Amino acid sequence: MAPPAVIVVDDDRSIRDALCEYLSNQGFAVRGAADAREMDRQLNDERADLIVLDLMLPGEDGLSICRRLARDNLPVLMLSALGSTVDRVVGLELGASDYLSKPFDPRELLARVRAVLRRGGSLDTPEQTRKLTFEGWTLDIDDRLLLSPEGEPVALTARDYRLLRVFLDRPRRLMSRNQLLDGLDENGADTFDRTIDLAVSRLRRKLGPAARFIEAVRGEGYRFIVPVRRQ
Repeated sequence: MAPPAVIVVDDDRSIRDALCEYLSNQGFAVRGAADAREMDRQLNDERADLIVLDLMLPGEDGLSICRRLARDNLPVLMLSALGSTVDRVVGLELGASDYLSKPFDPRELLARVRAVLRRGGSLDTPEQTRKLTFEGWTLDIDDRLLLSPEGEPVALTARDYRLLRVFLDRPRRLMSRNQLLDGLDENGADTFDRTIDLAVSRLRRKLGPAARFIEAVRGEGYRFIVPVRRQ
C-alpha cells in the first residue's frame, strides 16, 4: 500500500519545510505549497489524502480554501495562530476535519494527521493490518506477539515492541536516532542518543539470527534492511 499523500500549505517556508521533513520521516509522502495556486497545481498533478493547511495565507485565505476542498471531500487539518473557540468553530463548520493551534508539539500534529487519515480510510488500522511479516517472522499487532520462523514466541517488552514497529513501518529507510526516539514516544531525562543504541542492542539480542536485519550506519542511525509485508 502506498504511503498516504499529504500536502502542507504554509507561506512561511521555514515552517513548511520543517513540517514536510517531519511528516516525511514518519512515513508519509509529503509535498509543500506556499499558497492556494501552488496547492491546486499539485492536486492537478497527483492525488492527496490530506491537506495540512495554514489559515493565514496570501491570496486566497485558508477558510476559502477549506470551503472548496470540503466540496471535494478532501480532508483538511487546519493550522492557525488564532486559537480562540470562535476560530476553531468557524474552521470546523467550513469543513475542516480537525484544527490545531500554533504553536504545537510536532507529535500532536502527527497524532492528529494519523487520526484524520484513519477516519478517511487512508491509513491502515488494526482492522486492516493485523500482522507484519518479514523473512518468515511474524509480528501480530493485536496481541503484540512476535513469532520466529519456527513459530516460537519471542518475549518483547513494551519498548522492544515500539522500536520494532518503527522499523517494520519504515523498512529500508535510514532513520536517525532522533527519529527513532520520536517513534518510541518516550519523554524523560533518560531519553538521549545512547538510549536508542541500548534499545537496538537489546532488540537485536531478542531477534537472534535476524539481528542482521537491523543495520547500523555509522554517524547516521539505523536501517531495517529487509522488506515487510502487511496482512
